[in-house]
Amino acid sequence: MKNRKFAIVTDSSCDMPKEYYQEHDVTVVNLGFTMNNINYEGDGGEQISEKDFYNKLREGSMPTTYQITSEMAKTKIEPILEQGKDVLVVAFSSGLSGTAGSFMIAAREMEETHKGRKVTVVDSLCASMGEGLLLDYVIKKADSGASLEETAQYAEEIKKNICHHFTVDNLFHLKRGGRCSSTTAIIGSILKIKPVMHVNDDGKLIVVSKAMGRKKAIACLVERMMNSIDVDANEPIFISHGDCIEDAEYLSSLVKAKLPNADITIHYIGAVIGTHSGCGTLALFHKGKNR
Repeated sequence: MKNRKFAIVTDSSCDMPKEYYQEHDVTVVNLGFTMNNINYEGDGGEQISEKDFYNKLREGSMPTTYQITSEMAKTKIEPILEQGKDVLVVAFSSGLSGTAGSFMIAAREMEETHKGRKVTVVDSLCASMGEGLLLDYVIKKADSGASLEETAQYAEEIKKNICHHFTVDNLFHLKRGGRCSSTTAIIGSILKIKPVMHVNDDGKLIVVSKAMGRKKAIACLVERMMNSIDVDANEPIFISHGDCIEDAEYLSSLVKAKLPNADITIHYIGAVIGTHSGCGTLALFHKGKNR
């Protein structure tokens, strides 16, 4: 951080551990959700652990999410500008949320009111720890002494190389979010069909294949990774999970079997993403030749 020439801001849909943001001096703006008539996280909402959130999902709670507003963004960014620092924002995919747009509105307004300061927003076109992985590359670039402009350009150049491979254990939450029909959800559940998805170049979540059973779906994630990863590079690999740590560790073991020296980080899928993907979601992220 000693060579960093500007501040870095992101949003909580990165799904990175809280300690990570503290260690790397990253300011986080929290997306929020409402569950059982209680507002959580967001702008002054209640706090809840990932474990408790997923327990409530299993008990039948049906949360709804809300994006960051421009005012929420300004609340976190303005104090940084007042310290005389410029800001680079890594934002949740515009293909899945209006959060990036809110950051951009806030950036324009704050550059008007704080003359001479810059607020640059990168629409990550990434989600969950895919956004977190892009953030990780951005941090390393910034800490190498790169300028805000150089780091933002670097982020734009590599963001479509951040690969996302997802599978879900239950189609109900995808149906609720309009990602599949009721008929598909019912038939898929009966036949134990597990969709395999990725985030495309437009930052949207799409189904790319289907597998019969959980283990085949997990193996498919690794197969897709090996088809796109640059195996000559010693790059970090992230795994996120919807409260299914045993499956995440199994996935990690499959990755290690292919790439013994892989640097793997495992963490929860946060509540905002988890609202739409549900318990048992498993995701694998890496830098590849393309998505």
